[in-house]
Amino acid sequence: MLRQNLDDLLQRPLDGIDLISTDVFDTLLLRQPRSQRSRVMQAEQRFARLLRKEGISISPGHLFRTRQLAESFAYRALNIGGGAGEVRLVDIVERQLAMLGLPERLIEQRILLEMAIEKVSLSANEKLARVLRLQRQAGIRIVAVSDTGLPTRHLTDLINYFHGPGLIDNIYSSADIGESKRFGRLFSRVLEEEGVAASRLLHLGDDMLADCTVPRRMGIQALHLPKGRLRRLATRADGARAEAMRGIGSRIRRTLSRMPDLEDRTAFGREVFGPIVAQFCLYIWLYAREAETQGNAALLFCARGGIGIREAFERTLAKLDLPLAIKRENILISRLVAARAALMLQSPAVLDELGREFAKNTFGDVANALGGRDYKLSGPWQLPFEPSRFFAIIDTPEGHVVLDDIARQNELFKRHLDEVAGDATRIILCDTGLYGSTQRLVAAGLPERRFETIQFARCNYKGLSEDHFPQVTGLVVEQDLYNPLRVETVILRYWQIIESLFEPAIPSVRHLSEAADGTIYSNAGKIAYGELDPSNGNLLLSGVLQYIDRIGDGAEIMGDADVAWVRLKQAITSPRAFDMMALSVGARSVDFGRQESVHVLNEPVAADLAKKLTTVKSQLWREGAIARDFPVLRTALLPALEIAHIVRGVSARLK
Repeated sequence: MLRQNLDDLLQRPLDGIDLISTDVFDTLLLRQPRSQRSRVMQAEQRFARLLRKEGISISPGHLFRTRQLAESFAYRALNIGGGAGEVRLVDIVERQLAMLGLPERLIEQRILLEMAIEKVSLSANEKLARVLRLQRQAGIRIVAVSDTGLPTRHLTDLINYFHGPGLIDNIYSSADIGESKRFGRLFSRVLEEEGVAASRLLHLGDDMLADCTVPRRMGIQALHLPKGRLRRLATRADGARAEAMRGIGSRIRRTLSRMPDLEDRTAFGREVFGPIVAQFCLYIWLYAREAETQGNAALLFCARGGIGIREAFERTLAKLDLPLAIKRENILISRLVAARAALMLQSPAVLDELGREFAKNTFGDVANALGGRDYKLSGPWQLPFEPSRFFAIIDTPEGHVVLDDIARQNELFKRHLDEVAGDATRIILCDTGLYGSTQRLVAAGLPERRFETIQFARCNYKGLSEDHFPQVTGLVVEQDLYNPLRVETVILRYWQIIESLFEPAIPSVRHLSEAADGTIYSNAGKIAYGELDPSNGNLLLSGVLQYIDRIGDGAEIMGDADVAWVRLKQAITSPRAFDMMALSVGARSVDFGRQESVHVLNEPVAADLAKKLTTVKSQLWREGAIARDFPVLRTALLPALEIAHIVRGVSARLK
């Protein structure tokens, strides 16, 4: 094995080596201590000036945000989908421009601006270049191998700019080949194309995983050339500085912007939820756009909340003319339907969910819910439900009757899934959130399928396992606690308003049946896109759709959303009389096969002050309860509650 010393390569011939491959960035080309964030921001400033010359006015801030969103959701979709391939810079820029309504002809100009920034942010690694030239003169072939979004032609341009032509015999870019070093497939491609054995290849690079661990596992000799600690720290500091400056600008824009006065629930939906939902729809599109490049995928919108999301999403695509070819359908699914699938394989995940949902019920209640009818069970079935005993009690003659019904329901669901997903190998469920129970259960029950979920928010409010979280993406929020300093997390204070916003006035899916023509339907009725108007009777969603119908581009959405989030936070955490009316959702169904419902705000009690304060804890929207029940003390109690959340958040981070 070669000594881990670059100087060693200068001192002797490399016996047994026919090919040297080198990483490009931070290896053959060294970066100045400037973060990617800082470099992209500078490129967007130049792009904004270019656009102004064409009569297009878009701020560098909006350009930067859309670029960062396009990149982050692309990598999220890539990694959840298995990580194979690479996110290409041309795709990121194409999506950025599409969101902003800019013509595709500007893609190449935008990329060239980025290349210009790279040329002043990089420098030649002269020491490595001398080593490579020496070994090349000795007859060893030299290639460059890079995990990058840049195509080969741009890598060639950069390498030749700093080192001149003739140093590298061939260049392998993950963007062009569609494979990466971090999974070894790009190395396999190099070995195949170059016709050398793994043991006769020496790879040089700075990344311990992609440039050392992975190739060594393949039998490739590897030399680690790490970036210096001081350089890493300086780069991080530069990134933090750039983000701080951008954050200050964003807060200033929010402060200077003012929302118009709102007169009714429809107006609240239009002006407040409209930009927030449109922003969410852009995030769905960015994720799905990358997913469709990776293979055979289907985007399935879950009944009930997914139906309202689908309506807003399709209108956003049409209004902004955003391309998306991925298969899209609405799916008859619920936590109950998914629990049946998990139960058939006796997954421990179903016991967690049943234990939480039926903590105050009997075994018979659980059987009635899962089986879909009243079984008149007696004896041990009337005992309090204990999850650890459920698999045993259902494996009895009485339990087999229930189990047969569950199995039939599960078979109908699998047939329905085949109808809506077809032969898709990657199934992306779209739902409201929070914990992702449906994802956890259906993935456990149907392991032959590959599921992932995108939803408005992801939060482990249940305190259960997070093993499924790598396949669940909260596109807007991924946090367990409300953080007063991060405005989007305010929805965790009153999550029921998000569910109510998207759910049409239909029951949750409890029972599936087969029609005469073999199609599967449910108690929820017709849910296919176009057959149901989810905004019927839903004034907030009606307002959302009004907003979408009038938008011009993604920059407008982002700017409006900045203001809308501030207004929503005020309405949830310090509600006035109008906000109480606009955000009222009434009773919410507990679902999971049960008829019961709960009130977001219980009826006020005529009691002493201490007891009234105690009852606030039982309210699902505590700020709303305080505003309603303590009209005089609200100005003191609501700020105190906000401070309590700040303290709780700080304490959680310290732990």
